[in-house]
Amino acid sequence: MPRPLGELEDAVMTRVWKWNRPVTVREVLEDLQQERSIAYTTVMTVLDNLHQKGWVRREAEGRAYRYEAVSTRPAYAAALMNDAWSQSDNPAAALVAFFGMMSDEQRQALRDAVRIVQGPETPEASATDTGAETSRENPASAPDGDGR
Repeated sequence: MPRPLGELEDAVMTRVWKWNRPVTVREVLEDLQQERSIAYTTVMTVLDNLHQKGWVRREAEGRAYRYEAVSTRPAYAAALMNDAWSQSDNPAAALVAFFGMMSDEQRQALRDAVRIVQGPETPEASATDTGAETSRENPASAPDGDGR
């Protein structure tokens, strides 16, 4: 499980994820400098550390490297949530508490995500949910023509 990114690591990875392409230290530096004073060598060290930790891959380009994210920000967030959940001695209670903290928008996003994971509802699945499938699957449970 990945450990949470530090503040500067997160600032760098946010750009790498947002741009969704191989980036140079100089590109990240110039964007970060719009918010803070930071040295080229600091950004280079952070990207090198992220590479060593497996967050980014790099490819040489001349005397420099281009860095690219290994996974997505949603995958990172999911891994953090999974790690936190798996450390609970009562996962169901942890989920209930987590759901209780969610905003209406987050709960809707959760419902949408569950629908996506479950896949499209098939006619067979909806028939089973309503009980209409019972008589086809188990002839013994189907009522006789005279209602018995």
